[in-house]
Amino acid sequence: MKKDVLDPQGKVVKQTLKNMGYDNIENVRQGKHFEIELNENDQKRAEKTIEEFCKKLLANTIIENYTINYN
Repeated sequence: MKKDVLDPQGKVVKQTLKNMGYDNIENVRQGKHFEIELNENDQKRAEKTIEEFCKKLLANTIIENYTINYN
């Protein structure tokens, strides 16, 4: 979705992750894929955190595959 389009699903995912204790979330956008911005300077820690997001909330690993792309 375009940046100026409201994204209620992304807001719910962001708040859920914050409620799970992930305080470094800057933004989440959900469309055909998730765009997640973290406030994290350590690349390894950021990668580990995103992997946790996927396994705990974003993907049903029993029936879904996922990939992570870093920019």
